[in-house]
Amino acid sequence: MEKLDYRELVKNVIQQYASEKVEADANKAQIVFDTERDRYLLLYVGWRDEERIHGCPIHIDIQDGKIWIQRDFTEEGIANQLAELGVPKTDIVLGFRAPYVRQFTEFAVR
Repeated sequence: MEKLDYRELVKNVIQQYASEKVEADANKAQIVFDTERDRYLLLYVGWRDEERIHGCPIHIDIQDGKIWIQRDFTEEGIANQLAELGVPKTDIVLGFRAPYVRQFTEFAVR
């Protein structure tokens, strides 16, 4: 069985989320792909009335052949989406969870 291209999967998931979830107001989604260092982010930058909007709902790194989810503020859960796309759960690390808690998840510890 051929190994999945994790870079392309991660980029596609972030692009899909950005296009589906962006509000119609002044908030703007910015996608940041650093393929040299394998860092992938979705940022929200903009204004809502007089309130500044700036945040990072998704941050994913690829390290040592595994997908590290550093931040996930999605309802669906990026890890579950990746698993549905065929990524083995042993190749997905919930980096936003404390290392001692990861052993109790169905995903990789490191």
